Amino acid sequence: MKAKVQFRLRIYRGKTIAVGPGKIALLEAVAETGSIAGAARRMGMSYRRAWMLLEELSGALRSPAIETTLGGAHGGGTRLTPVGALLIRRYRDVEATASRAAAQDLAALTGMLSP
Repeated sequence: MKAKVQFRLRIYRGKTIAVGPGKIALLEAVAETGSIAGAARRMGMSYRRAWMLLEELSGALRSPAIETTLGGAHGGGTRLTPVGALLIRRYRDVEATASRAAAQDLAALTGMLSP
């Protein structure tokens, strides 16, 4: 069985995870589906849970990560703000940087595992 290494960066604000892998994945799903409901379905969570996570994220940020439009003749939707898109990019950049910086040590650690 091949070893898998996964970084799980979390930024706390008090006891609450302000930014973490789940919230970033949810933002990415919102960007892909154009809605909170679609993002929730994609991630296998309830709409209520997705909404609560996004509200928690919004409360931690200086500017909102998403914008929603109400339904109507053309339907509603949700999209990322420039802040939301930047948040995803920066988060993924930190993950990639950490992975590159630790590559040699991670190879040594995983090399210590039995095959």
